[in-house]
Amino acid sequence: MSNQKDSLQGFAVQLYKINAIKFGEFKTKVGLTTPVYCDLRVLVSYPDVMKTLANLLVETIKGVKGVDILCGVPYTALPIATAVSLQTGLPMVMRRKEAKDYGTKKLIEGVFNAGDQCLIIEDVVTSGSSILETVKDLQNEGLKCSDAIVLLNREQGGAGILQKNGIKMHALLTLSQLMDYLFKANCIDVQVVEKVKQYLAENQVPSIPTPTVDRRKLSFLDRAQLAQNPVAKRLFEIMASKQTTLCLAADLTDATEILNLAEKVGPYICALKTHIDIVDDFSINLIDPLKEIANRHNFILFEDRKFADIGNTVQLQYSKGLYKISSWASLVTAHSVFGKGVLDAIQGAPGSEEKGVFLLAEASATGSLITDAYTKSTLKLTAEYPKLIAGVVCQNPLFLDNPALIQLTPGVKIAQTSDHLGQQYNSPESVVTEKGADIAVVGRGITEATDPVAAAKRYQTLLWDAYLSRINP
Repeated sequence: MSNQKDSLQGFAVQLYKINAIKFGEFKTKVGLTTPVYCDLRVLVSYPDVMKTLANLLVETIKGVKGVDILCGVPYTALPIATAVSLQTGLPMVMRRKEAKDYGTKKLIEGVFNAGDQCLIIEDVVTSGSSILETVKDLQNEGLKCSDAIVLLNREQGGAGILQKNGIKMHALLTLSQLMDYLFKANCIDVQVVEKVKQYLAENQVPSIPTPTVDRRKLSFLDRAQLAQNPVAKRLFEIMASKQTTLCLAADLTDATEILNLAEKVGPYICALKTHIDIVDDFSINLIDPLKEIANRHNFILFEDRKFADIGNTVQLQYSKGLYKISSWASLVTAHSVFGKGVLDAIQGAPGSEEKGVFLLAEASATGSLITDAYTKSTLKLTAEYPKLIAGVVCQNPLFLDNPALIQLTPGVKIAQTSDHLGQQYNSPESVVTEKGADIAVVGRGITEATDPVAAAKRYQTLLWDAYLSRINP
């Protein structure tokens, strides 16, 4: 046995002894149940093992040409990258998972030059998604990335996925090698080895598709074919046929005024957004004529309830009580602060089978406490509820590679930047071309206009022209 194999087997046994390798039933990041789990976060408590790892990685790095700088994938690989940097003398940069909302607001910390070749360091690779996320942020800062050094390749497709995305993976150990070393050292028995072997044969990660074209460049009709939520699909079709991306915020307190406004501006909007609980004279008798107007003028009824509570309460708020929202509003808004329970409640509530949710990821109010981390967590939920979530309420183009979702952006007004209560406004042109909005929400710019119909027509035209210039620059 070579010195290299001796060193790797010794290191494998060290990992087992410090409980960095566990056997049982565990769930991986990509959602697969695995009989073996590698918890390499414990390495920071064992400097001797960390030193051994750094030495082994340094030997592996010698086979990679032209490295200028190192970057560990956050967060487990950060101390590993630091140890390698100290051993090699190569400088290191650090990628944050979210930008700070103060100071420099950088995603990449450290000193570097555009064009530097950055070597990625990672602990464990299953699909390679974490490496690709890191590479994307590094490349956005002008760094070049072509290689990644990893401690353990789980042999579930990550190497091939990375290769397809231009990243060559150099693994210190494969999962098969690790099992072989532990078996030979009498750390595990043959049944464990066979169980892991069967697991690898049956659990390969599907290839990560190449990111789709920027959604801002696709037409609404093209995106309608991709939409999984039925309300989103219908909205795309309405926007295309009526040539409007205007959502009217009918924040009025009189039921008759709401009906009259809906009748007048209905031909120029794709959705009518309400805060039904502010209507002073609300009765359920408002709903049928409002639905009739919406059907006749072909727009969506949208209740901006912003659900945020435990699931049972949300389900009652949505379907019961005075307003019976689920019986008439095809779209509602929700916060993600309570997690999946809110979405499960809406999904399982009685009412129309055609329902959609806009998740609130960003706000247009000055001083909002929403953070980058919260926004990213909200976006992750969209992948788990593709048939329920129609889109995202946000102020920036957050999901360019998902054309099935709709970006709804509130706070749009001509020639005004804010009001006295902290509402921040965007112009119709900038909200579409710069902010990435698919649907723009306009309230007081229409409801308080001398001629609401003329104002609605003007917003419709400005927004639609901006959309056309966006898809046909």
